Amino acid sequence: MSDDKKIIPNKNDGFFEGVANNLKLVYRLMMDARVGISLKTIPLLSLVYWISPFDIPFPIDDALVIWGLTYLFIELCPPDVVAEHREAINNEIIGNWADTPSSELNEEDIIDADYKDEDPQ
Repeated sequence: MSDDKKIIPNKNDGFFEGVANNLKLVYRLMMDARVGISLKTIPLLSLVYWISPFDIPFPIDDALVIWGLTYLFIELCPPDVVAEHREAINNEIIGNWADTPSSELNEEDIIDADYKDEDPQ
């Protein structure tokens, strides 16, 4: 890694970002061949429950059942596979900052060109 690169950490501070990361994790685990087919039925059962017309008359029960089955699925998957996918989701982004001060720009970083918008007619 050269000196002009900066590490931008991916912070997982928010509730919704955590939910989104868990959904990404479930999707990645569902697509992974190292996870058994019998385990992959657990998230599908939560979707069937969510869609089914037979329901307990509490609005929060759907969320609890889906959360519980998703948690169970992640816990029953092989720990090394889960850790690999979590690391990929939470990986740091390495790149240049977009707001680099002009004093830090090198001559080779600047492209000087003319732009001409030609009408195709």
